[in-house]
Amino acid sequence: MRSARRAASLVLLAALCVAGCSPGSLGGLSASESGTPVAGPSGTDTSGGAGGRAIAVGAGPQKKYTVQQQPAAGSCHYRREHGEPLEDPKCTPGAISPAVTQANLASTICRKGGYTSGIRPSTSVTGKEKELNAAAYGFTGRMGDAEYDHLISLQLGGDPNDYRNLWVEPADPGHRKGSGVNNKKDAVETKLHTAVCKGQATLAAAQQAIVTDWTTALATLHLA
Repeated sequence: MRSARRAASLVLLAALCVAGCSPGSLGGLSASESGTPVAGPSGTDTSGGAGGRAIAVGAGPQKKYTVQQQPAAGSCHYRREHGEPLEDPKCTPGAISPAVTQANLASTICRKGGYTSGIRPSTSVTGKEKELNAAAYGFTGRMGDAEYDHLISLQLGGDPNDYRNLWVEPADPGHRKGSGVNNKKDAVETKLHTAVCKGQATLAAAQQAIVTDWTTALATLHLA
């Protein structure tokens, strides 16, 4: 008799699930509990839209930054697209700041007077991180010609000091050794920032485009 009632209960439970019950209502893990990224702070969509991979949310601006642990030496590998260097997505997948959202653009990255200078880690921190990250990527070039780059730039709401958002970016092809940092990615970041502040692209779309491939980010958002 008990087995009959148990079977009936299971049938009823299955019917309810077909009707739309969630895994959480059955005692399973919710998206956030299972480790699957969900919408970021204040409604920031970390998915970047349909087809985009989720972007991690970092700690955001800090009063005092500390040197962050970097990937193991030799564990990261550069890619090349259109002749330009790209990061290893396993080592540098990008991370956004919880302090910047679509709702507060006017008071953060789009405000007059600048936003990035007040949240940028000091060189005493990033200098050490750069050396460790260069070892992770096996970078052996001139350090003065390589930029310790925020994959999602600060002006696009990238996290200031999350190791997932920083990488040693080699100089562009044809760059004259000893002439310092001069990367084409910087101009792409500025154009994306302008588009976001003018309402021509959402913050999430710009972030997703640049973590996917900065060389095609403008074309992806029809801004080229």
